[in-house]
Amino acid sequence: MKTRAALATLGVGFGLWGVWLMLQSLEPQALIRLPLWLGGAVIADDLVLVPTTVAVGWLVTRWSIGPDHHRTVGAVRTTLLYIGITTLIAIPLLLRQGKGANPTVLPRNYLRDWLLLEATIIAVGLVVFLVQRSRLTLRRTRASSGDIGGR
Repeated sequence: MKTRAALATLGVGFGLWGVWLMLQSLEPQALIRLPLWLGGAVIADDLVLVPTTVAVGWLVTRWSIGPDHHRTVGAVRTTLLYIGITTLIAIPLLLRQGKGANPTVLPRNYLRDWLLLEATIIAVGLVVFLVQRSRLTLRRTRASSGDIGGR
């Protein structure tokens, strides 16, 4: 119990320190825009990301009900997960590219690089899917031919 209280106190202390640093480093105008930005992030999450995730999850689940799809659904889910994660990471770079808002951003073609990354993820996911599916077909062929148990 004492450890929990000490960790909670430490966490609250770090949070207050972060708020103090934020108040010192931001201008009053930026402090007014901050709740608007945070509210926009909540709305984007609740109205775009969550429904999209639920819809894609439902579609993948419905697809996995098909014959022998349950064996390859892991490759599909993993591919979709990596696409989603890398897209969420890339969105700020894609939206702010070329606006000069952040001088530390390298002058690169982020859209092209993101599309190449997504294509690579899809290609690897497709290869894994096809390998798993071919193993399944090979096992099914052996089982139907009477070669069960290595005889």
